[in-house]
Order: sequence, then structure tokens, then C-alpha cells
Amino acid sequence: MKQSDYETIRIDRRGRVLTLTMNRPDVLNAVSARLHTELSQVFYDAARDPESDVIVLTGAGRAFCAGGDVDWMQAAIDDPDTFETTVTEAKAIVFSLIECEKPTIARINGPAVGLGATLALFCDVSFAAETAYLSDPHVSIGMVAGDGGAVIWPQLIGFARAKEFLFTGDRIDARRAAEIGLINRCVPAAELDATVDAFADRMVNGATKAIRWTKVTTNIALKQLAASMMDVGLAYEALTNVSKDHRDLVDRFRARAAKGKA
Repeated sequence: MKQSDYETIRIDRRGRVLTLTMNRPDVLNAVSARLHTELSQVFYDAARDPESDVIVLTGAGRAFCAGGDVDWMQAAIDDPDTFETTVTEAKAIVFSLIECEKPTIARINGPAVGLGATLALFCDVSFAAETAYLSDPHVSIGMVAGDGGAVIWPQLIGFARAKEFLFTGDRIDARRAAEIGLINRCVPAAELDATVDAFADRMVNGATKAIRWTKVTTNIALKQLAASMMDVGLAYEALTNVSKDHRDLVDRFRARAAKGKA
């Protein structure tokens, strides 16, 4: 993997541990069109990388990922045809995470929102700082959680809880997320790096092929589920992209943001 191929994702190595850092800290690593494109490719590249056995995904600064960038949302409202690219890339993001044979670890250093939560939850193992939280507020901007949230949340915490959080977009603090099984572990922020490093080292020093192929076997059902749901979810999300609800809610969000900067 070459850093020159990526503008919004930083690539670091520690032995055979490859760390991918979403690198837009000034906007809490909100996903722009460029970052979305790079996320649709980076896990395929990481899977083929001959110098690593474990992948860590995290965010620069104080957030993991704040979800979709509001300017990117507005661009999709103004030109709905661009959402076709978003749909194609969204499928690639989810399936590249599912199909990557190497163990993937989410280092949730701060808020993981919307697509950010989806990225974290599709990783194989997730560790969060106790100051972090997760939420999928697609409905709060008038959209369907079609980019993978509707697939993965029920698998981790059951349908009743998943629908509660997907219908409301409510935040779940890291401690509760660990208690209900949404993530693996919540640790003090000062211990996050050591916790992630220790688990990554355990994977690197383990039986690499056995670990990889156990993941492949375990993910068969998840891959089948995603294959049956992603097209439907993204089609409904595309419909909400051109809805009045979405347009009005994005307008309000941008107005609040502009007022906050004034």
C-alpha cells in the first residue's frame, strides 16, 4: 500500500500491524466524497498488502468518524445522479470489510456516527474509549440507514434494541455499548492504545491462517445477509436522498452550523 494513493486516510505500520486513520480531524473525520471513495478501496488494498496481518481502523484527533459531511449531502441533493456513485462505493465499503481475511480492529477514540458507526461495527473486534459514543442518526437527516447500519446493528444487539436506536438516532455511550454487546470493550481513554496494541499483537503472534479462515467461515452468514439487504437498503436511501424531509433537515442542519460559526 502506498500513502500517495490516499489523501484522506493515513497509513501507518507497526511491525505487521497496519493502521488506517481517517484523517480529516478539523471536521471530526466527517466523510466527504473523497474519503468515501478511498474507504471503498482501502480495505481491498489492505487485504492484498503482503506486509501486514492485522488491520486497525481509527480516526485522527478527537473523533472516530462523525458520519457524512453535510456539504457532500447537499451536493447529492443538488445532483441526485451522483448518488449512484455513493451506492456503488457503499456496497464496496461493507463487502470489503466482510471479505477481508485479515482481522480488523476498530479503535474508537471518539464519536462514531452514521457511516462512522457502520465502519466500526463491521470491524471484527471493537475497542472504545469510555469518552466515545456511537449512533446512527440517518433518520435525523431524513434518510434510510441503507449503508449497512440496518444490516449490522440487529446482528449485534437484536432487532428490538437495534430498531429503537435506528428509529431514533439516539447516542449510546461506550460503556453501555459494551454492556449490550454493540462493541467488544470500553476502556479508559488513556488505556485505549495499549488495549488495541495488545490485541493486535496477539493476533499477529497467533496462528495467522487459522485466524483468517475462522473469520472467513464466521462471516459467511453475514456476507449472505448483506448480499440480501444492501441493494434494498441503498435503493430506499436513494429515494430519501430526493425527499423533502431530507432536503429540509439538511437545510436546518446547515443553518445551525452557519449560525454556530458566526
